Amino acid sequence: MKKAFFKALVKLNKLVLPSYYQKDPMRLSTFQKAVLGFRYWALTNSME
Repeated sequence: MKKAFFKALVKLNKLVLPSYYQKDPMRLSTFQKAVLGFRYWALTNSME
């Protein structure tokens, strides 16, 4: 159940949230760092 929820959340993140894949993390704003952290958190939980 938990894994399915996070997999759906990752798919939603791909559609809605912007990707900061090739940007320097040190140059991101606080909001952009929060988005990046949320996407990472959801991705790691979907793999467990």
